[in-house]
Amino acid sequence: MVNNKGKSSGDPITRWLVIGMVALVVVVGAGITIFNNTSKKAAVIPSAASVKDGYGIVFNGDLTPVIDVWEDFQCPSCKVFESTNGAALKALAVEKKAKVVFHPLSFLGPESVFAANGAACAADEGKFLEYHAFMYANQPAENSGAWSNEGIIATAAAAGITGAEFEACVKTGKYSDWVGNVGSEGSKQNVNSTPTVFINGKEIDRKTGAYYSASEFMKLLVAAGIK
Repeated sequence: MVNNKGKSSGDPITRWLVIGMVALVVVVGAGITIFNNTSKKAAVIPSAASVKDGYGIVFNGDLTPVIDVWEDFQCPSCKVFESTNGAALKALAVEKKAKVVFHPLSFLGPESVFAANGAACAADEGKFLEYHAFMYANQPAENSGAWSNEGIIATAAAAGITGAEFEACVKTGKYSDWVGNVGSEGSKQNVNSTPTVFINGKEIDRKTGAYYSASEFMKLLVAAGIK
């Protein structure tokens, strides 16, 4: 598979996504949101997100090593990565063994925007990791209608994430501009496929097989200082 730089990704199941264009237009409900490489400084961002960390949802901000995960909830390859390495990432976050930063992207259309916005809403409830795991475990076909805002609320409820504030956050698209900013930061960092993972600022080489091998992924974490 060839990315937009003309190089082989070496990974036949990675979702190939081109973001080298100046802007990506995503239809959101009745309106149109334009994602480009300029972030909206006025965007409302979730409390767990960090502007200096590419607007990602941050766990253990003061720790090292640093793992950055760029993903799209609708991406089938991201689901495989989550099923393979999600438990390890959760352990790093919960057990405070590393700084873990999740960057929910919206390459694959409107329902990616809704899902990413929902992730930020779940983060406000202290339930990001629960939402993250459940969404991938129950990933529908791309833009099938399953992840409308009502669908996001229903899926989150099945994961135990409920409440009036959460529902209002999802329904109003409270963090839609933040989702756009995450995409803009991904463009700046030349993230052109999902999942894309950096350890201490270095992108994992897909040829290592670490994206879809728990043992290979753990080797990289140990080499970065994880005990």
